[in-house]
Amino acid sequence: MEEKNQSFLGESPIGRLMLKYAVPCVISLLVGALYNIVDQIFIANADYLGSYGNAANTVVFPLTVIALAVAVMIGDGCCAFVSIHLGKGEKDKARRSVGNSVVLAVILGIVLAAIYLIFDDLLITLFGGTVSDETFRLSKEYFLYISLGIPFYMFGQALNPIIRADGNPQYMMRSMMIGAALNVVLDPIFIFVFRWGIQGAALATIIGQIVSGVIALAYLPRFSHFAIRKKYLRLKWRFIGDIVRLGFPSLCTQTATAATQIVMNNLMRKYGAATIYGSEIALSCYGLMMKIYQIAHAMFVGLASGTQPINGFNFGARQYERVKQTIQTAAKISIGISVLWFLVFRYGGGFLAALFVEEEPLYQEFAVHCFRLYMMGFFVYGLPNVTASFFQAIGSPVKSLAVSLSRQVIFLIPFALLLSAHFGMDGALGAAPVADVLAFLLAALLLKRELRGWKKKNMTA
Repeated sequence: MEEKNQSFLGESPIGRLMLKYAVPCVISLLVGALYNIVDQIFIANADYLGSYGNAANTVVFPLTVIALAVAVMIGDGCCAFVSIHLGKGEKDKARRSVGNSVVLAVILGIVLAAIYLIFDDLLITLFGGTVSDETFRLSKEYFLYISLGIPFYMFGQALNPIIRADGNPQYMMRSMMIGAALNVVLDPIFIFVFRWGIQGAALATIIGQIVSGVIALAYLPRFSHFAIRKKYLRLKWRFIGDIVRLGFPSLCTQTATAATQIVMNNLMRKYGAATIYGSEIALSCYGLMMKIYQIAHAMFVGLASGTQPINGFNFGARQYERVKQTIQTAAKISIGISVLWFLVFRYGGGFLAALFVEEEPLYQEFAVHCFRLYMMGFFVYGLPNVTASFFQAIGSPVKSLAVSLSRQVIFLIPFALLLSAHFGMDGALGAAPVADVLAFLLAALLLKRELRGWKKKNMTA
């Protein structure tokens, strides 16, 4: 197949490029976030599962996040590498990077699934699954089936940014939408008609993930900007190293999300027991809040990821003014989205909680309290996401890593542990707005210094 060039990334208006790349990416990630939410909504409305099923879903959630972390490390690392080297006109390096990424995604997906299946009891305990015997039993059942789908899930998620770098973000958007639609259709059939319980929810999820993974696989012979040949599938440490180096910030960001979930799950279990809500409600409510949070987060990640090929190509082509214009536009959009979601969390907590559980007053009361306290600083949430992606795209993984880890690892987890020791559950929840503001300030400072350095070096007009 004749390969096309990507000169349009250096020529088309920035706004048009962002629509082409960012919008399908946002939709793809939103659809991906819906997988777990759909499961939890149907589980919550099954009278024979109830809050135990919700708690089990929350316990297993970090499993998916860790798998996603490894997948996006491969995909984002390859996307950044490909965009930079296509901008430099080095197509052979781009081809080899794509081939190595495909093989790496398959191998690591199988390895991670095996680790999950071998250490299931240990991982469920670590994720907070010892709230009750029933929660542990349901968590283990859900964990088993979700683990079996991990290789397909990881392959689809790893290919997503690579296909985007090839200039076809709409393809993966359609792939994710087909998989999610299957999940939505199969969930009520398996849970309410066949009464397969939490096992049915897991089966609906992995069937959707398998279909999305197969559709991603079907794209391999259709790459338009770099052909996949057998010789490019041979793993080379040089290219693996570059993929991991550039994708490491994405890995750390997603791993930090899982680590935060694990810490907060255990804090909800511990300090929830000392309140009128109890551990089960505290854990379930925090879990449902995190599912809604993932929808909001997906919009920022989609925006950031959609700008990555634009930034990478233009940085490699030394068109620095276009890079500056792209990050400035993305920053403004991210702030606007942050403010809108802050208002949703502030005033819509009761409505969002009712999607999961309607007739438990304590559940509703605590859910509203969670949304208002935990999301109090969300109006500044977006900037760190697009800033981290910007640094990753221009080949500065250390700065990207600093911004990526700032909210959750550097600020949120330490403050949650410290404040919960003094103020209990509210201290843990109140750590989030503190972390949001501090992460925003760090991202703004690093971005300002970077662009000021470009001006001093005459890298921009």
